Amino acid sequence: MTWVLLLAAIVFEVVATLSLRASEGFTKLVWVIPVTIGYVAAFVLLAMVLKRGMPVGVAYGVWSAIGVAATAILARYLFGDPFTWSMGAGVVLIGAGVFLLETGSVRHT
Repeated sequence: MTWVLLLAAIVFEVVATLSLRASEGFTKLVWVIPVTIGYVAAFVLLAMVLKRGMPVGVAYGVWSAIGVAATAILARYLFGDPFTWSMGAGVVLIGAGVFLLETGSVRHT
């Protein structure tokens, strides 16, 4: 259930960030609602994940890494933002770092 909550937090954060981009600096006020709801929901869900005991480094690492990757890829298709090979390599490196955080957080007794 903790991972489901984290995934939901990621989805809300990505939607909020893409809505922020769509608002064009809040000149399109209709986007303020999904921005606000998305960020509030994302942080509430992230807090629930942390309360359930997931290490903050792992939770925030996964949240931010998947959020960065999904936002960059979706922005490419929704807004025509650039997504170069070097950006893709950066996303892969972020993913590798999060993997190392996750595997390093396992307690050996």
